[in-house]
Parts: sequence; C-alpha cells; structure tokens
Amino acid sequence: VDITCGEMAMSTNLLQGQSSEWALLKRHSSEDFFGVQICGSFPDSMTRCAQLLNQYADVDFVDINVGCPIDLVFQKGGGCALMGRLTRFETIVRGMSTALDVPLTVKMRTGIHDRNFTAHKIIPQLRDWGASLVTVHGRSREQRYTRAANWEYLSECARAAAPMPFYGNGDILSYEDVLQHRQSTGVDGVMVARGALIKPWIFTEIKEQRHWDISSTERFSMLQDFTRFGLSHWGSDTQGVETVRRFLLEWLSFLYRYIPIGLLEVLPQRINERPPLYYARDDLESLMASGHCQDWIKLSERLLGPIPDNFNFVPKHKANSYSAPVSATLSI
Repeated sequence: VDITCGEMAMSTNLLQGQSSEWALLKRHSSEDFFGVQICGSFPDSMTRCAQLLNQYADVDFVDINVGCPIDLVFQKGGGCALMGRLTRFETIVRGMSTALDVPLTVKMRTGIHDRNFTAHKIIPQLRDWGASLVTVHGRSREQRYTRAANWEYLSECARAAAPMPFYGNGDILSYEDVLQHRQSTGVDGVMVARGALIKPWIFTEIKEQRHWDISSTERFSMLQDFTRFGLSHWGSDTQGVETVRRFLLEWLSFLYRYIPIGLLEVLPQRINERPPLYYARDDLESLMASGHCQDWIKLSERLLGPIPDNFNFVPKHKANSYSAPVSATLSI
C-alpha cells in the first residue's frame, strides 16, 4: 500500500473557498491511502477546516504542518512557529482530532533553532493530545534545507514516540537510505519529499530494492506525461499552457540534481552533495543535468512550444538548491 499526502494547504484559504487551494486536496484514483496536509495558526479556523474535510474530502488521514520554515508562514504563527507556542498547538490538535473521523497526524522539524532541539519533548504530549502518528524532518527551522538531516536525533524521537507510530524524514534518495535508517533508528517508516522531486522513480527502486539506471529518453517520457496531465487539468489555451510551463520549470529546478547511476563511482547518490562536472551519455542527458534556467526553458519549449515575450521565471522554493540557488533567475 502506498501512502501519499497532498501539498500543504493554508486553512484560511480553504475557508475562503479558494478553488486553487481546494485543488490541493483532490485525490487521484491511483492513490491507495491518501491524506491532506493543513497549515494554520488559529485553533478555530483549523478546527473548522477539519470539520469541512470530514464532511467533504475523500481522505484517509489529515496532517498538521508544523514544519514549514518559510518566513511568511512562520511570522504569522503557522508551520514551525507552533513548536514555540505549545498552548495554541495543543488547542489545535485537540480541536482537530475531535472533529475528525479519520486519524490526525503531525509533521514537524527537530525544533526552531539549531542548538535547541525540542521535538523529543513535544512528541509525548502530541500522543496525549490526540495525534495518531508523528513525522519529524531531521532539520531545524533555522537549518532549512542545508547540511545533512540528523537521523541520530530522529532515533531519540522514535523512542519518545513509542508506542505511537513515528516516521522519519530527510535526505531519502535511494532504497539504501530507507533500509539504513529503518534499521539504525527504529523508525516505523520514512517519508520521502525532495527525493521524489529529484528522482520520481525512487518508489520503484524502494519496492524492488534496486538502483535503476534510467535513460534520458525514459526520463523525458515522464516529462511528456506530466505535460499531458497538466494540459488536461489546466487546459491547452495560452493561460493553461503557461501554467503548465511554470509548474514544469519548478519541477525541473529539482530534477537536474539527479546524477545518472551509470556515471557514479560510488553508490548511492547523496541528496545534498553537489556533483562535479561530468560528461553525460547523450545530448538530452546533458540538457537535463544543467542547473541553468535557460536549459530548463529549452526543455519546456520541446514540450510546450516557444515561451512568450518578456518571460520571467524564479523558482519559488529554495529547497531546490544546495546551499544557494544555481542560476535561479531568468528574464527574457
């Protein structure tokens, strides 16, 4: 059974009836066990969201986002900020768990600050407040996506969570990462996030316990599928095409970080290791390995035609970078 979770949706936007936000809660027919993730800082709005989800959404669980490090969310008291506002955090969890007929889960980070991890102290309280499962990303809010995830600390969190199920998250990019962390930390499961954007076939590798030396042609076929699904959803008019293009470019800003297995001297690839310059095996593989926006746009033009005049693209999320964005802005 595959467990999948939708992209973070803001509770205030859901309550305002924004169609773009409600679209994040849609379940695909291929999803076996599906949940949605809600972010917010007000107990009343979060509880009301839970009531609406219980009534109208086809979900198997609801997750509270307590891990988002983005300044805009943090400054409004949502995401990771709740780890420093435990009274409000408790009210949200208790209210939502009471309103839902499906399990309530929580995703958070090790803490707000690098030198003050607090997740292991909060986890036992979450169990008492009504959470059914907790996932912790092995980085602090201050750390964002830099340096390696702290799986040694996640082992401590797993012990603090028992007997409640506990999932670890951070830097999963191969089936070997999954095996190693499950065996060494005692977590009940792992969550894959950026690894699925960099290497979307990672789930096949995990299930089949193997490395897949996927060709550039096979990878381009995935881009064709993505484009076809996008045009089917947003339409093939000018607005629809450019919406698909922007989502495609966001994805390409992650995809370029994949290093073909056949070119690696040591397996597996590590998610935060910046690769040295290398010769790809064909022109398409070279284009896909580029960290420059111009080349991402060339790929989009192969799929969606020429870009419009005065086109501008800046990746929304710094999670796609290593320690700093690579050629992340392009205006034409």
